[in-house]
Amino acid sequence: MSDSTFVPSFVNRRSFIELNGRARAQSLLDEGTGKELVGPFDRVESPWLPMQDAVPQADDGCIVLKGRIAGNPVVLISLEGAFQGGSIGEVSGAKMTAALDLATRDSSAGTPTAAVLLLETGGVRLQEANLGLAAVAEVIASILSLRQHAPVITVVAGTVGCFGGMSLAAGVSSYVVMTREARLGLNGPEVIEQESGIEEFDASDRALIWAVHGGEQRVGMGLADALVEDSIDEISSAVRKYVLAGKPAQHRSEQVPLYRERIAALDTSKQIDPLTLREQWSLRDSQGGAR
Repeated sequence: MSDSTFVPSFVNRRSFIELNGRARAQSLLDEGTGKELVGPFDRVESPWLPMQDAVPQADDGCIVLKGRIAGNPVVLISLEGAFQGGSIGEVSGAKMTAALDLATRDSSAGTPTAAVLLLETGGVRLQEANLGLAAVAEVIASILSLRQHAPVITVVAGTVGCFGGMSLAAGVSSYVVMTREARLGLNGPEVIEQESGIEEFDASDRALIWAVHGGEQRVGMGLADALVEDSIDEISSAVRKYVLAGKPAQHRSEQVPLYRERIAALDTSKQIDPLTLREQWSLRDSQGGAR
């Protein structure tokens, strides 16, 4: 084959990140099986945003679909990162909780129904304060209920990332799928710099941000399960794999002794760089010091 006929694989790759929240959700479902619940034409939107001169959105930035993946029933919840940074408020939180509870009800009745969460979110919506915090708590409680019956799969693709209270939702999920472009962490870089100073974390250092919060690091540390390219096909394949796998024997959030052991082994007398941390944890895993 001559150089003139060579076409790099990424040229034909269909980007997942470039899709909006609704298109991302639709792209993962078996063709013709998706039905949107409480969609934009129902006009269930935040009553609090207009009070603060913020324009609401008819679906509150939360898309809920019921359908099938690999022939198995699922609920699919997608947060629109382009609206209010994918933040969680009263309405979007209620939609997420209701969808997860619907899956739990169906699973308990003998029809195991997985949940897929597409999380592009900065966490709680600041304009809704305590209502957003309560919503996150309810979402996490609903995930914990559902995962006893069926897997809860979180996908963090980019470009917003997954931070704040919704990173906790990702943490209690059965499986987490990430791209290299994705970021996952409790506190975002700007928050860390604001609270601890630039010496602790330089929020303008993009290489540092991805070295700490990026998908490659999170998967390398065992805090996420699959690293995939920004590709509809690759993300869809990973999600299908975990839907078919069912719930894991033990969820990551249940492995408390493991993470206590890892933290206790850290040398906190000096700053450790992300790559060294990943290598140390991987070494302990290979030597049987961790599962």
